[in-house]
Amino acid sequence: MTISKIDELVADLRSVISPASIILEATERSAYSCDGLLSHKAVPLVVIVPESREELVTAVRAVIAAGLPWVARGAGTGLSGGALPDDEGILIVTARLNKILEIDAVAQIAVVEPGVVNLELSKAVLPEGLYFAPDPSSQIACTIGGNVAENSGGAHCFKYGFTTHHVLGIELLLPTGELVWLGGEGMDAPGPDLRGVVIGSEGTLGIVTRIVCRLLPLPEIRRTLVAYFDSVADAARAVSDVVAQGITPAAIEMMDHLAIEACELATGAGLDTSATSCLLLELDGEADEVVAEFRAVGALMREHGSSHVWEAADERERALMWLARKAAFAAAGRVAPAYIVQDGVVPRSALPRVLEGIGRLGEESALAILNVFHAGDGNLHPLVTYDPAIPGQEERAEEVAAKILKLCLDEGGSLTGEHGIGVDKVCHMPDMFSDEDLAAFGRLRFAFDPLERCNRGKLLPTPRLCGERPGRYVPHPLEVTGHGERW
Repeated sequence: MTISKIDELVADLRSVISPASIILEATERSAYSCDGLLSHKAVPLVVIVPESREELVTAVRAVIAAGLPWVARGAGTGLSGGALPDDEGILIVTARLNKILEIDAVAQIAVVEPGVVNLELSKAVLPEGLYFAPDPSSQIACTIGGNVAENSGGAHCFKYGFTTHHVLGIELLLPTGELVWLGGEGMDAPGPDLRGVVIGSEGTLGIVTRIVCRLLPLPEIRRTLVAYFDSVADAARAVSDVVAQGITPAAIEMMDHLAIEACELATGAGLDTSATSCLLLELDGEADEVVAEFRAVGALMREHGSSHVWEAADERERALMWLARKAAFAAAGRVAPAYIVQDGVVPRSALPRVLEGIGRLGEESALAILNVFHAGDGNLHPLVTYDPAIPGQEERAEEVAAKILKLCLDEGGSLTGEHGIGVDKVCHMPDMFSDEDLAAFGRLRFAFDPLERCNRGKLLPTPRLCGERPGRYVPHPLEVTGHGERW
């Protein structure tokens, strides 16, 4: 990258957007060198933090005109490297675009900018008796634009689904510089579901500039419990039995012994640290139905060997339970100075086998693995801990993390439930998808971004990222159309 090209871009930007929106100083740029995946870092040539939608559109169009690659970033809470900067390109940060533009309580929608923090939307619509259902553990910090990019879920996704189920429309700035609306304000817009294509595309198809969010009425009541078990397998079987009985909890979360200990040390919420595992289960809805199902769930927990059940007596105790669960990733620091979090998915019926397999991997590697996850939909979040100061431990942790993904795929599961592929799992994509699948994904991406400058190197495998890892060769769409060649 020539210095003159960057100088020309910066000069152009200063003439059309506020100079305060442009970050050039090396130390400040390095603050944006990674997202929540700390093992991958890159410093962008320029960071742009637009203060308005108009500035964002103007800035991105200038970057496109300069022929430079670019990456969009929200709060940087992602865990797969999806917002890892391009060290030969520009980083566009949407955090200052944080306005709630419209709340329509009758239609139960809100129109927001991408930098609105997830939890702040629910707080804003609380007086109307409404809330935004997707609730990632990072909801106090993550932005809705980032949720759209990763199709984030959260603890309550078992009953309420993922971001895609709660976003009706998006305004998208394409890699060509065009602004388009996909979807709308209704549940079903005419034509192909391009809105659904973009949600979960990890920022590879453009930047979302406005979002129409679907809001839900607050449930009449919520009832929450923590059930303790002497084995992880018993807890996993209890999960399957609850669902088999036709009960749909709002959330079913599981923690193993190490996770319970770490979370209790971090929060003092009142968890029983002597337990081998626990389930945090929540029901919500109409009072009569919830009360009856809550009684049935308590009985099922005891039938499956629960040593005792802590039922939240009030909202304070419920808040303590969720405080402990949502502190899990940060609390892992009580066990080790670093960890790799995985995000594989397995069928509920496979949970006991996969958890036993993860336990064996921990013993064989001599690395502590904390298991805390969304048990209802089989979305695992094993935290493989290690000490970077000990030679070889990080590499060993990476090997264990890869083996966990293989366990998931062998059971008919998938590579990710909500954290995304990013750069972390991109080399595993051929393990899950065929050549034909990957070629179709590439053609779709090429349709949006024919010059491949938008968040390049993410999601789809390329030899540059996969290094020496053996894998099948898949021609790039640019090669197929004669517009480029591999060298």
